[in-house]
Amino acid sequence: MPFDRDEIDQTVRRYIATRDEICAGEGGWDRLAEFFTDDAVFIDPAWGRVEGLDEMRATVFGPAMEGLEGWTFPTDLYAIVGDTVLIKWRQQIPGADGRTYEQSGCSTLVYAGDGKFSYEEDLLNMAHVLEDIAASGWKPSGRMHLPPANPNRDFSRPGTTGAS
Repeated sequence: MPFDRDEIDQTVRRYIATRDEICAGEGGWDRLAEFFTDDAVFIDPAWGRVEGLDEMRATVFGPAMEGLEGWTFPTDLYAIVGDTVLIKWRQQIPGADGRTYEQSGCSTLVYAGDGKFSYEEDLLNMAHVLEDIAASGWKPSGRMHLPPANPNRDFSRPGTTGAS
């Protein structure tokens, strides 16, 4: 039986508000850890499958975002179906020419109760990201960390059969 829709909606709104605050310079991406269970799975387009909250803090909420200060991720909309949430967002890169370069992205999250998610899968066309980085003349604000050469591409949700 799905969780209460209002409970999920309130959590999604807090999650999006926290993302907006981070984009505005109010704290780091590690603030998102409060929205995930200890055994959560996060699927990142560059870093691949990351399992467990400790690993999420050590990668996608930490080094993966270093050097990307100035990038923003505004939300366009979200939808809730059962315990699944889809968030449509944009990734915006500040260009050296004053323009904003952006790509379309979306996240699928699975609500696990108590204001937490057990799964997030972010989808983004990395070819578009790399093209826009080159076209924009953008340079990292500091040290950047490269994702693993061969990330785990298993996007299966916990408790399901792995993707091939």
